[in-house]
Amino acid sequence: MIANSTPSSERVSIVFAGLRNSGKSSLMNRLFQREVSIVSATPGTTTDPVVRPIELGRLGPAAVHDTAGIDDDGELGGLRVERTRAALASADVRVLVTRADLAPSPAEDGLLASLLSDGRPTLVALTFDDRPSDAAKEAWLARSGIEATVRVDNIAGRGAAELRERLVGLADRIDPEPGPLEDLVRENELVLLVTPIDLGAPKGRLILPQVESIRDLLDRDCAALVVKERELSLFYSMLRQRPSLVVTDSQAFSKVAADIPEDQRLTSFSILLARKKGDLATYLAGIDAIRDLPEGAKILVLEACSHHRQAEDLGTVKIPRLFRQLAPRAASFDFSRELPGPEALREYGLIITCGGCMRTRREVMGQLARIRDAGVAVTNYGIFLAWANGLLPRAVEIFPEYRLLGRSGNGGRIVRDGLHRLLDRVEDGVQQ
Repeated sequence: MIANSTPSSERVSIVFAGLRNSGKSSLMNRLFQREVSIVSATPGTTTDPVVRPIELGRLGPAAVHDTAGIDDDGELGGLRVERTRAALASADVRVLVTRADLAPSPAEDGLLASLLSDGRPTLVALTFDDRPSDAAKEAWLARSGIEATVRVDNIAGRGAAELRERLVGLADRIDPEPGPLEDLVRENELVLLVTPIDLGAPKGRLILPQVESIRDLLDRDCAALVVKERELSLFYSMLRQRPSLVVTDSQAFSKVAADIPEDQRLTSFSILLARKKGDLATYLAGIDAIRDLPEGAKILVLEACSHHRQAEDLGTVKIPRLFRQLAPRAASFDFSRELPGPEALREYGLIITCGGCMRTRREVMGQLARIRDAGVAVTNYGIFLAWANGLLPRAVEIFPEYRLLGRSGNGGRIVRDGLHRLLDRVEDGVQQ
């Protein structure tokens, strides 16, 4: 079966935001030219964000979010507003939807100021353009200095095509996520991918990091040889030329390392995703913090998706078991798919996150920022498993950002030397 849908985490995120009954859902239906959001005159019809995939020319695969009104009230309304703000925080493009026939509200004024403060692409869609425009609204937009405005008549549909064209025109302003093999391979190289097929592997398909890696290699005009860990030794010995890189499932690290030469470049799919979505230096510092955890420290295992947990689930079973076998002190584990609030977050001595394949890089980096602000160490499944298998620093030495740091002068040498000391400490900790 051929996968014919781009994962939502790889799509350009477009978020519609505005007051209740500003025409967001109607505008979404006009953009898609069919009913994808429920439209009603009742305030608060849209509760949780509605997300729909779309293809937008040069912009490529996108995900459009219809959100709850930023002026929603009450306890539930407050929760809806938080979800809207979370969607805006991770968006690549924001569309402020506002009625042309009404004066601006304080909530709209605050939202527009927030959207214009970070430099990310922002459009204003003036809905209800079949009615006379409000002079205060026109003056408000003029004062803001925003030029990217589209007038839309949601009843007749006028303006929807222009909105689509404006969105497509933002293609050059969107910073796409790097591919998993960014800066790691060159044209015509061979990469060997080790993909165990076990109880956790989805029937009839590969997991997303493996699929992304294969596609990325093909896009870079490379060849991919895919084998299971049991056949690795046989096929590796049959190769006339050594592969430029071996990438393995993290859970097969020990077996794979034993079956290939010690100087063969090696990493894991999870580490590729950790680098693609997050920050490797932060994750490595989290490993270094393990030895400093106090007795009885609390550790949070944080997963992004709601997969069915097997008997030997990686996050809830294998990682805690490995930690108890290798760490110098006892610890307790909690498990969550949502990052706790700041106060609850500070109760933890360490957070171990999944690869984040179902999240965008902007979401993951925002999550890491909140964890750092709370003063909590954080690492990643792949980095943790490389450490547990004694494969640090080997599994991260392939990345060019670590090799090139020393070329930027004294500051670069200081960073490079600090990283090398960190990796030496991590390696010593495994050997002790």
